[in-house]
Formats: sequence, C-alpha cells, structure tokens
Amino acid sequence: MIMMTGTLVAVTDGEKLRLFRNKGHEPRIDLVELLEPALHAANTGSGGRHRSSAANPDDTRLREDDFAAAVAEYLNREALTEAFEHVVVVADPRTLGELRKHVEPLLKAKLAGELGKDLVKHSVKAIENTLAAA
Repeated sequence: MIMMTGTLVAVTDGEKLRLFRNKGHEPRIDLVELLEPALHAANTGSGGRHRSSAANPDDTRLREDDFAAAVAEYLNREALTEAFEHVVVVADPRTLGELRKHVEPLLKAKLAGELGKDLVKHSVKAIENTLAAA
C-alpha cells in the first residue's frame, strides 16, 4: 500500500484503538504512534437491535460492536475538524464490518484504504510491514 505523508492510520479491534501518523515519504511507511483518544461507547452497535434469544449476541460481542461504533464516531468527528486529509483503517474483519455501518460521507471521502487484519497487539514495525505489503 502506498501511503501519503501525514496519513492517519487507525488500528483497532473490539477493545482498543491505536492511532498512528505516517511520517514517511512515499513509498516508505514510517508510523509514529499518537496518544490513545478517550472514546465513549454507548450501546450504538448493531447488536442492540437483536431481540430473539437465538440471534441475541453475548455481552462481549455487544461491547465490541459498541466500541467499533465509538471508533467510527471519533473518526467522523475528527474528519469534520479536518484533523487529517487521509485515513487508513486496520481492523479485524468483524470489527471493520461494524465500523463501516457508522462511517459518514465526509470520513468515507477521506478513507485512503482499509485492511481486514487484527494488528492492534502487534509492534509498530509489524504494522508498517503489513501495510507496505498490502
């Protein structure tokens, strides 16, 4: 994946969000980790709509869906304040699917790429290598 300098990289799963800024010049990726933002998950995930006991996901899944929605809300808000021009989202496939449900048009326009992998617990170097190979 070729990534422009200054691109925000959001690496997330259902529990944690890690943010990076690409300081490398094309085609090199050089990620610098940013402070973890405070997110407010509040039962906004799609799991809250399930009513039957057969389709009712467990509490862990609901929390993960709520967290994905909170990540999307944060990125939507940052896109409005023009905190970044381009963003790449890296998340496990299930979290990525839930996150997509909450992406607003302005954020979608700034989306430079998505990667369906769980890299939140990996080192910065491993994340850089995975993005470079994508």
